[in-house]
Amino acid sequence: MSKSKVRLLTSACAVSVVVLGAAVAWGQGRPTEVVNPAPTNAAPAGAPLSFAPIVQKVAPAVVSIEIVGHATPRQVALNQGGDDSQGQAMPFFFGAPFQQFFGGGFPPGRGEPDGQPLPKIHAAGSGFFISGDGYILTNNHVVEDADKITVHMNDGKTYTARLVGRDPATDLAVVKVMGGPFPFVSFENAAKPRVGDWVVAVGNPFGLAGTATAGIVSALRRENVADSPLLDYMQIDAPINRGNSGGPTFDTEGRVVGVNTAIFTPSGGSVGIGFDIPAGVASSISRQLIAHGHVNHGYLGATVQQISPDLAQSLGMTAEDGAIIDAVTPGGPAQKAGLKNGDVLVAINGEPVHSPHDITRIVAFSEPGARLILSVRRGGGAETLQATAGVRPDEETLAREMEPRDDDGTNGG
Repeated sequence: MSKSKVRLLTSACAVSVVVLGAAVAWGQGRPTEVVNPAPTNAAPAGAPLSFAPIVQKVAPAVVSIEIVGHATPRQVALNQGGDDSQGQAMPFFFGAPFQQFFGGGFPPGRGEPDGQPLPKIHAAGSGFFISGDGYILTNNHVVEDADKITVHMNDGKTYTARLVGRDPATDLAVVKVMGGPFPFVSFENAAKPRVGDWVVAVGNPFGLAGTATAGIVSALRRENVADSPLLDYMQIDAPINRGNSGGPTFDTEGRVVGVNTAIFTPSGGSVGIGFDIPAGVASSISRQLIAHGHVNHGYLGATVQQISPDLAQSLGMTAEDGAIIDAVTPGGPAQKAGLKNGDVLVAINGEPVHSPHDITRIVAFSEPGARLILSVRRGGGAETLQATAGVRPDEETLAREMEPRDDDGTNGG
């Protein structure tokens, strides 16, 4: 096989381009024969020759969601640069490096905190039909501030949607349109995605409806991403941007394996690090939202910390063997069960605890009223306690519970 090297010159630099895979015979200054041999590199194992069949199969079920609403003071502050959000996980339009995202926004410099009207939001996100009778799953942060929700389908049809329910704790929401039957997609709940599996994301980035991008699963069980303490996220490298939020990620069978929710971005654009809510969580939460309009998460009523290496050594443990109880909420399920400050919680209902995140996740996805068997290390010995899961309060209430308290149990300060 011959090589043809072409050097392109500009006023700024010289660029060398090597063209491989073509043999050219020249005669009288013109090509007389072009030979295109078969590719020498086969597609990676398991990769389809084309993603077109997958996209054609699922694209009709993916929709663009347009919202009109009013910005919150927090969003205005972020838009004006009045909030020091660098490095924080912000569930709003703006903030870095983790961003929950959808397109649109509002004019900067408007909406003062002195009682003036806040600006209107005109924005767009993504969603997808999960039933033929019009239920659509999306992100909570796409629709939470919406006064009007409009759904645009792949075939050009437009519908006005109503909010069925939303769950801020997992950043999921369900809206519904009238009509049908609509094309819909199913969740993959059995064959869990693996790191390295191919995935395809379809959505509405920057208002470009029906955009499909492909990549692989980059990592699983990413903790402390975006603004939800409950979730283990799936990381993908398929490019997703503002407007993809709430859209689906598919496996090569066309089944939903995740819901696009956040990206890591120093600049605001895709750098190939995106985060999805796993399909199992999305499937369970969407069913509860359709049935009840809300989701009640389990609650223990304790603040916990990661075990330090020094403490772990003194206890004869590793730093990943459990999490230490820092405080219990007066009158909460943990206190009623006998959990105390300094206890090391090593398992809940037999599931090992390796971090505070594990406790939050296990308890939150327990039904309120469910029995929680707590395996505890206390004073060098092992104990088993039994708690009854309560109802998880909203995030503002939880934040107040985590503030320092005086010895009498009241908030300090």
